[in-house]
Amino acid sequence: MASASYARIIQDGLWSNNQALVALLGLCPLLAVTNTAVNGLGLGIATTAVLVASNVTVSLIRNLVRNEVRLPVFVMVIASFVTAIELGMNAYFHELHKILGIFIPLIVTNCAIIGRAEAFASKNNLQRSLVDGLSIGIGFTLVLLTLGGLRELIGQGTLFSQAHLMFGSGAEALTLTLGEGYHGMLLAILPPGAFIGLGLLIAIKSVIDKRLQQRVLAKSSHLANSETAT
Repeated sequence: MASASYARIIQDGLWSNNQALVALLGLCPLLAVTNTAVNGLGLGIATTAVLVASNVTVSLIRNLVRNEVRLPVFVMVIASFVTAIELGMNAYFHELHKILGIFIPLIVTNCAIIGRAEAFASKNNLQRSLVDGLSIGIGFTLVLLTLGGLRELIGQGTLFSQAHLMFGSGAEALTLTLGEGYHGMLLAILPPGAFIGLGLLIAIKSVIDKRLQQRVLAKSSHLANSETAT
């Protein structure tokens, strides 16, 4: 992986090795807080910040930490950044902090973060670790945002109804509604709706991957036949 190009690292983080849709890591907060788009976006940004900061730090200290104690050190690094981000959210985004609750400090236990620190950042330089953390975080955030948006739209008939929690009172104009007559589908905002929504996203990704693979095979076959004909 150390020789992978930056384009490959980004592709893996956003799509090929998406932590939520492929690795299936960090599902506890993903399923618990994505009843609205803003909740998913808030937790996603916090997780991305921890991923980037921890990857960079682990990369910088990778040659200073003995193998015997590397995992406890990595966990302490992650926990330090999570604590700092939690305090910051409590100070500047207090209402959103109250909604996300315990799932902010539980970022420490997100296997995706310790996994990237151990599998990638501890073996790569600063630049690659930074790109990896950013790509993995954005990929995870996009899934949180998509799942939260779909559940909010179907379950409540709104989208970004709590945008003011992150962007201030001026962001209330961002709220979209399906109409006053739409009362929503309760199942979508309940826990079973989270599992169903995630399953649908995984299925959609699988279908897209298969179609892309078929196109590549068809193109390769066509080129092979052309070369044989000539």
